Amino acid sequence: MTKLLVGLGNPGDEHSHDRHNAGFWFIDALARQLNCHLELEKRYQGKAVKTRLGNDDLWLLEPSTYMNLSGLSVGSICRFNKISPTDVLVIHDELDLKPGTARLKFGGGTGGHNGLKDILNHLSTPNFWRLRIGIGHPRDLTEGQHSIDVADYVLKRPPQLDQKLIEGAIENALTVLPQFLRGDSQNAIQELHSKTS
Repeated sequence: MTKLLVGLGNPGDEHSHDRHNAGFWFIDALARQLNCHLELEKRYQGKAVKTRLGNDDLWLLEPSTYMNLSGLSVGSICRFNKISPTDVLVIHDELDLKPGTARLKFGGGTGGHNGLKDILNHLSTPNFWRLRIGIGHPRDLTEGQHSIDVADYVLKRPPQLDQKLIEGAIENALTVLPQFLRGDSQNAIQELHSKTS
């Protein structure tokens, strides 16, 4: 069964370090681990590569649309390759989780995330997997810092400490990925959630 791993972010060098690009960071780290390279695929409106992890065929995808149009890319690759929504894992930044935390879940709402909203619209179902990478919320910033708008917050580079925590959460998620892909999602979830508090 072919599975699709989609990292969400915004294209362009000016966005490569934004918190909103945590999904791209995960896919880039996985591609390095698997020694493969994503190439621009016009028919999928994104950068993509087909690869293998263990016995599993995998598509890796980074939409080249902006975040709020991610569903165009996800819908295209799923239709073309006959990938079921239940075989899709979307990796995205999550405001409601602290940096250093990663959570796997199936289905549910979008939490106001525009990328997820568009994917849900294009797949016509919320029944796909999500890997939520914590980036923290601007309301949690230390006292004395002026309140920053959520849109501005996600489009900024995290401080170095947060960046290291986010990278650690991505590493932890990568270690449970083979287990998840084998269909052992419950143990993958337990292991990941115990690693990232």
